[in-house]
Amino acid sequence: MPIEQIILVRDETRLERLVARFNTRLQARFYLERAGEDYASYEAEHEQFHRALGQVQRLLARRIRYRTLMRAHVPAFLFAPGQLVLVLGQDGLVANVAKYAGDCPILGINPDPARYDGVLLPFAVEESKEALERALSGDLMTRAVSLAEVRLRDGQRLLAFNDLFIGPEVHISARYQLRYRGQQEDQSSSGILVATGAGATGWLSSMYHMVRGLQGGTAPAAAPPPMDWESRALYFVVREPFLSRTSGVSLTAGPLGPEEGLEVASRMPRRGVIFSDGIVEDYLAFNAGAVARVGLAPEQARLLVG
Repeated sequence: MPIEQIILVRDETRLERLVARFNTRLQARFYLERAGEDYASYEAEHEQFHRALGQVQRLLARRIRYRTLMRAHVPAFLFAPGQLVLVLGQDGLVANVAKYAGDCPILGINPDPARYDGVLLPFAVEESKEALERALSGDLMTRAVSLAEVRLRDGQRLLAFNDLFIGPEVHISARYQLRYRGQQEDQSSSGILVATGAGATGWLSSMYHMVRGLQGGTAPAAAPPPMDWESRALYFVVREPFLSRTSGVSLTAGPLGPEEGLEVASRMPRRGVIFSDGIVEDYLAFNAGAVARVGLAPEQARLLVG
């Protein structure tokens, strides 16, 4: 289907958030400098982003119908066939948008390569004209990125580009029953992390680095099997499982294949949550009586690459 409209997705800069909080730049500057922070770095980051935003918007205005969408509005926006989603921001913004974009292709533009790694942002602003032309003509390669999904018995559903977290809203113990490959175990932990191939180098890898640190940094830590973005597999890890008379530690990590699922029954009277990709605000309540099933999502995100 030909591209008829571009949805340009952006987020607020750190300075914009501070101005929203303190009303003016002057007051934001006073707050930062009083706290010993470098206001100039916030301002430089803000100005660079808006230079990039202006350049991309001028390019789009000359080429195709488009609209700008703020990150906060993405969950409620209805993406439709014939749209191309252009993400201008950090890598995390691509991950967050991918969960809602459906089958729409996603083009990531890095507005500030000096500050942002750009793993999911293959094009610099200077390359945006060529990237856009190639995207509109269908000349860019597409990577189909596997997503994770969690479903509750009441029909609620949440997707994840990088990872799902199942556990407590605050720093207390999560209590639940874990069911995996025909086994089940009552557990108490700080939560369960389920990672996709795209997320395997993020939060999941940091947990294994922590294990190596606890070993003194001398022995190689166990690691999940390598997974590409396209891998039709997930990997789960139980964080800080606690062994007691009523909680076990035998089911603490493992892969989930294409037809497999992880089932978790909440035993938390309150403050149990499930969220994805670090977006705590967009969560599912997961309190006593709720049962969640985690597995691969049938759909995949479509990222445009060079």
